[in-house]
Amino acid sequence: MGEPIKNRYEFVVLFDVENGNPNGDPDAGNMPRIDPESGLGLVTDVCLKRKIRNYVEMVKEDSKGYGIYIKEDIPLNRSDRKAHESIGIEETDDKKIKEAVKKLKKTDPDVDIKLRDYMCDNFYDIRTFGAVMTTFVKATLNCGQVRGPVQIGFARSIDPIISQEVTITRVAITTEKDAEKKNTEMGRKCIVPYGLYRAEGYISANLARKVTGFSEDDLELLWEAIINMFENDHSAARGKMAVRELIVFKHSKELGDCPAYKLFDSVEVKRKDDVEYPRKYQDYEVYINRENIPDSVEVKQMI
Repeated sequence: MGEPIKNRYEFVVLFDVENGNPNGDPDAGNMPRIDPESGLGLVTDVCLKRKIRNYVEMVKEDSKGYGIYIKEDIPLNRSDRKAHESIGIEETDDKKIKEAVKKLKKTDPDVDIKLRDYMCDNFYDIRTFGAVMTTFVKATLNCGQVRGPVQIGFARSIDPIISQEVTITRVAITTEKDAEKKNTEMGRKCIVPYGLYRAEGYISANLARKVTGFSEDDLELLWEAIINMFENDHSAARGKMAVRELIVFKHSKELGDCPAYKLFDSVEVKRKDDVEYPRKYQDYEVYINRENIPDSVEVKQMI
């Protein structure tokens, strides 16, 4: 996996949705998330990180060093037990494992660090995003807490979005009684006719060096995952989604050369003057004001 990265990074991701629901809100009948004051669409950081995890899992297939800790329907304790096996604890009962850890700490005060390092070495998403590897559940295992070097904020649409409800019908029937009644079922699905979203992220070389060991190879995989996070995740519910821009700012040193907001402000996304209702990516223009970016910061357009 190589040595930890040595440069700080920030990045801007632009992605769009056409006739789909990019991130439903379960508290609002799974309607697209919307900022109630501005009408701008929202996509949570959790949603974006899930796409990245899914891509890495698909590409690496749980190969050594590239496991995924946060998986659907997979108990976290299953991975935690493997970490405890790495320090010589072979117990299978969680209570006995905790007791064995307490005893081991009396002779080895670095047990917690060894558990943390095992999780970082073996799970890509912990090495990248960090994780809380303990819960307030009785007798649960504890592998500590890790603050990851890669942090992504909520994505927000450039313009207000319209959440449109579309009525759908179901002609398939389940039982013989349904066949006699010859009834069809009605349903609804929520879509956004079109929305261009912007997400911003941060990568700390300092945390990579001190905590997780996030490396250059991990970084290249992250860029690949961001670019392709919707390409193998298409569904009728999400419509047509695609990453349109990945703009990366590479600082010349570990702690950076300037505040992140200056770099983010240098990227402007505007709707074209002659477009009233945007319905495609070409209805927007993207500008990078390079004169506002220090010479020591390298700018890369990955798409």
